[in-house]
Amino acid sequence: MKTVIFCALALLMGCGVTADAKKRDPAQRAAFARSHPCPSTGKTHGTCPGYVVDHVHALCKGGADKPINMQWQTKDSAKAKDKWECK
Repeated sequence: MKTVIFCALALLMGCGVTADAKKRDPAQRAAFARSHPCPSTGKTHGTCPGYVVDHVHALCKGGADKPINMQWQTKDSAKAKDKWECK
């Protein structure tokens, strides 16, 4: 539990994030999907109709490209979030 809290705080504070973290790593997305099945299909691989993988703390704001910073988000919600998130 302490590790989870520490990681969450590190994400919020942007600790340990380098310029390279702004690039998306397909391996990290795949790791997220393996442990978080698609809400619409229940599968842990392939496409997820109606959903995208979202970075909770945006990469443009220093968020990590790691599964702990990812969530499934509907495409409509993602579009709305993208409009304000990094401006």
